[in-house]
Amino acid sequence: MYLLDTDILANLMGRCPSTALIAKLASVPPEQQCTSSITLEELLVGANRFGRRSAALLSQIDSRLIPNLQVLPFDAAAARRCGELHALLARKGSAVSETALRVAALALVRDLTLVSAHPQYFKRVPGLSVENWL
Repeated sequence: MYLLDTDILANLMGRCPSTALIAKLASVPPEQQCTSSITLEELLVGANRFGRRSAALLSQIDSRLIPNLQVLPFDAAAARRCGELHALLARKGSAVSETALRVAALALVRDLTLVSAHPQYFKRVPGLSVENWL
């Protein structure tokens, strides 16, 4: 199963979505695609910052994204794993953003492959499977 990160969904919502991404998504059954509540929050923050386009973007999230893509909650198991990862990486002096750690922890506890346009953000997270579909 695949956990779609913010940059992937933002690309789909953009004016010129990647044809390679669209083709890859079409090849993966919808029930094997999901996103996180963390990603949804990031998309909503971004949409609310777009001024005149905010209403259209929020409508697109509400009408096309949320009804068609399972949104996984950041739960207690993910929080526990995130805390472990944060401590481990801090001891190594290898910082990863809080948001990226939350998404990575959720992918790890659910045994998901993270799909991100920026796999370098996640390369220090042990055991995490990451693919770039762009």
